[in-house]
Amino acid sequence: MNQTVSLSLYRFSGLRTRAWALGMMALARRPLKRTPDIGFFKLCGAGIGHGFTPTANPAVIAILAIWPDADTARTRTQNATIFSRYADRATESWTVLLNPTSARGQWSGQAPFVASGPTPTGMLAALTRATIRPGILRRFWTRVPRISDMIGTDPNVTFKIGIGEIPMLHQVTFSIWPNQASMDAFARTGPHAEAIRAVRREGWFAEELYARFTVLSDHGTWGGSSPLQEAA
Repeated sequence: MNQTVSLSLYRFSGLRTRAWALGMMALARRPLKRTPDIGFFKLCGAGIGHGFTPTANPAVIAILAIWPDADTARTRTQNATIFSRYADRATESWTVLLNPTSARGQWSGQAPFVASGPTPTGMLAALTRATIRPGILRRFWTRVPRISDMIGTDPNVTFKIGIGEIPMLHQVTFSIWPNQASMDAFARTGPHAEAIRAVRREGWFAEELYARFTVLSDHGTWGGSSPLQEAA
């Protein structure tokens, strides 16, 4: 069995359901922890933008979770009580299932992803998670929005979103690409490449994690359709 990672996104409209989702940021952790077969998980808010972003989006909540295999991940994200509660109140929800193929670094002091299998030859996903050092917040947020804008305008990116546990400080960027070549072409040029050099030179992050995944399947819609089916 290969470890399977799920990323579930929920969109809420109206003040009442958004207030419910905000309250669940504190209340959902216990039922998530009690969900059968779940391993490492993170309940996150989302940002307005395509990657690291300082501005919160109150309409979107994300749940990242690790499962022992794809069948279990698919069943639990569709039928487990806490996932169903989110889906029932959301105006739209989408879940993508992933197999880690490479990972380095830590998230909250853990190395959550167990890489297996070869580098994907087709569609793949990339996740970067960072704890930003408070002393460089100003420099970080003057530079990084350029990268977010670049991802948003890149014609090759299939899907992109910025999520995080604590606004400004704990940030995650997640993107799906049609192939390795298109992702590498973006990563090695322009502001993104400059930012990577600055991360190493200036020590921006107190903790960081970089992971790549094979994209397995999805269910639900985002923006009215399945991002994977649109790409296909």
